Amino acid sequence: MKNYLLQLAEQQSFTERQMKEVVEFILDEEVTESEIAAFLMGLKSKGETVEEIAGIVRALKGNTLTFKQRFPNVLDNCGTGGDGSSSFNVSTTSAFVIAGAGIPVAKHGNRSISSKTGSADVLEYLGVNLNLSAERTEEILQEIGIAFLYAPHVHPKLKKVMTVRRQLKIPTIFNFIGPLTNPIELDYQLLGVNRRDLLNVFAEVLQMLGRKRAVVINGAGFMDEASLQGENHYALLEDGVITNLTFHPEEMNLPLYNNIAIKGGDSMENSEILVNVLKGKKGAHRDTVLLNAGIGIFTAGKATSIVDGIEMAKDIIDTGKAYSKLTDLIKRSQAEKSEAI
Repeated sequence: MKNYLLQLAEQQSFTERQMKEVVEFILDEEVTESEIAAFLMGLKSKGETVEEIAGIVRALKGNTLTFKQRFPNVLDNCGTGGDGSSSFNVSTTSAFVIAGAGIPVAKHGNRSISSKTGSADVLEYLGVNLNLSAERTEEILQEIGIAFLYAPHVHPKLKKVMTVRRQLKIPTIFNFIGPLTNPIELDYQLLGVNRRDLLNVFAEVLQMLGRKRAVVINGAGFMDEASLQGENHYALLEDGVITNLTFHPEEMNLPLYNNIAIKGGDSMENSEILVNVLKGKKGAHRDTVLLNAGIGIFTAGKATSIVDGIEMAKDIIDTGKAYSKLTDLIKRSQAEKSEAI
């Protein structure tokens, strides 16, 4: 570990292969928490390259629960978090709408870190079993078209790194790469980031990871998802080309709302919001989900534009397809609790 730290101290970047080797060493060897902290801060001080981020992701994906099946056209819509907005669980709610469009969704997520309630918190409150085996998770994804992958469960070797991350209380690359480390091989990805300067960085990483199509978005107010407060910035990865674009809610035929209108609360409150949206309750919560689900549907190529994706999302909610995906996930995850590990 000493040689790796000296390389960082000299402000020398790692190749993708070198970074993969470093992280695998951290995961597999008796590395101390102080060494991990020094590595994370050294990397932050130097500044992470696209190759280094890709190397970290490949190392983490190689040390997860073993998922054997390859599902075509799977999407994830996980954000980085950390935007400080305390919004309700927008991407989690949107995932059920996207799945209702016939797009397989492997939703990767965690408990609350920077917000009051993380995706795992709200889904657990609703009755979703978070700790299924890889085999059962694959079965559920195959059966109903949506599955939840609880990050600490599918990344068991990250426990020490996460302990250091919490102790540091300073954002490092591990605060941002969660959405990149989904152990299911994805074709499509909608990834929200709270820093606009990371749009192209993450788009380039997704390109290196082989995504067919992806959208990396930073919403108005620097939210890690699309916002109805104002102008949204995003990077579109399509056919190997990254394009930077913007849109305003009015261009999407949606009303303007201040981000305060979508503040959430604890697990119970956010669960109520999620269920109400999927059952068709109108207002800022629904319109925000329509926007984000519409972008997800567009990302997976089911709609030719975001506007068309939004119109599809309206129909999916109003016909009960999105709510059915939620009830299906609860039932199917509970049905095999004996298989939890």
